[in-house]
Amino acid sequence: METTRTSPKINQEATAATSATAAANEELAVRGGPAAVQAPKPTSYLHGPLEIGEEEIQAVTAVLRSQNLFRFFKSEADSPTAQFESLFAKKSGARHVLAVNSGTSALIAGLVGLGVSAGDEVLVPAYTYIATAAAVLAVRAIPVIVEIDQSLGMDPEDAARKITLRTKAMVPVHMRGVPCRMDELISLARAHGLKVLEDCAQANGGSYHGRPLGTLGDAGAFSLQHFKIITAGEGGAIITNDSVIHQRAACYHDSAYTFWKQQEWSIKPFLGENYRMSELNGALALEQLKKRDRILTRLRTIKRRLVEIAAGLPGIRLQEVPDAAGDCSTSLVFFTDSAARTQSFAEALRAEGMAAGSVFDKTIPDRHIFCHWDYIMEKRSPDAYGYPWHDPSRPCQVNYSRDMCPQTMAWLNCAVFIPLTQVMTDEHVTDCARTLKKVAYGL
Repeated sequence: METTRTSPKINQEATAATSATAAANEELAVRGGPAAVQAPKPTSYLHGPLEIGEEEIQAVTAVLRSQNLFRFFKSEADSPTAQFESLFAKKSGARHVLAVNSGTSALIAGLVGLGVSAGDEVLVPAYTYIATAAAVLAVRAIPVIVEIDQSLGMDPEDAARKITLRTKAMVPVHMRGVPCRMDELISLARAHGLKVLEDCAQANGGSYHGRPLGTLGDAGAFSLQHFKIITAGEGGAIITNDSVIHQRAACYHDSAYTFWKQQEWSIKPFLGENYRMSELNGALALEQLKKRDRILTRLRTIKRRLVEIAAGLPGIRLQEVPDAAGDCSTSLVFFTDSAARTQSFAEALRAEGMAAGSVFDKTIPDRHIFCHWDYIMEKRSPDAYGYPWHDPSRPCQVNYSRDMCPQTMAWLNCAVFIPLTQVMTDEHVTDCARTLKKVAYGL
């Protein structure tokens, strides 16, 4: 007698159906059922700060004991800041790395390095921390706000629409560690003769088709602030393969740089600020950088596991990631079909004991979203004459309104985000996967 065999596909479908039925039969915690997350949760969803240990303590203590917190007038072997720059160059493949005192300083000096000047227009995405646009204003240029797409990065199609004869550069931002659509953006920039400064503040260690983020454009700006993947408390870095960009940025980051650094110059030095990194921050940054790859490896493992579950759930649509292999994986983002459902979904996940939130919340003036950039929306200036908004030689032709980017708000209104940290245990990740399934089928 012939034995009847069931195909693997039918078995998989049956298993999925059984799993869905089981999830649907579980009472949601938001309706009085038991919480799905039982394993201990992380006490924090930060990254770099959770890695601070004896290595950082000893490195900073050594600087204090040396009684020399100034990075210049010493050899590279004696300067942790110089060692940080050297290791960052090795890891990124960039020929030039300049450590600075913040991510904002990195953006400002980077823009100066690119030659962005007063009255120039610079494309920035509608979803990024306000510092991206503020840096443009700091060099007396005009930020032009561009829509984002399903990747939550700059939309190349809208960027193309926003280019004018005054456009000098664009600043694509790799938000939440997800690479932008760099092929399209770089192609667009090159076609119009624009410079590209990658904002990698949230994407330290990310890549795009095998190339480290920050090296695809003309320069990359990084942040080492407390909430970033690795931290120096405060700090940043600029990377580039162009010696002129590097020298211009270096000049601007230190008003006396040519005095401290005796070298051959391709440019004539000009005035600068004081964006130097101290040896205390450099020592912390160096030890944290040594841990970066391990942090990212764990984050990527966690996210892959959750994506495998989320991809098959009803009623949600995952964020489009232009290069999943290069994603830093600091969060999982997906979309529902309405703002109301997004709020309900996030609330239900939290009730189950899982960290979650909506990307846009009307009750929170989130400075990552353009409509809350008050001093830009209202064109306020610290300058008595209103620069750069009111420049008689180059009158501003850019206007803003809080409803100017409807596509951006459509995506953010429907986006649920789940923060990830490398200290999440396998048991907790399993609980989170079960929670996603429970809420998707039970809501």
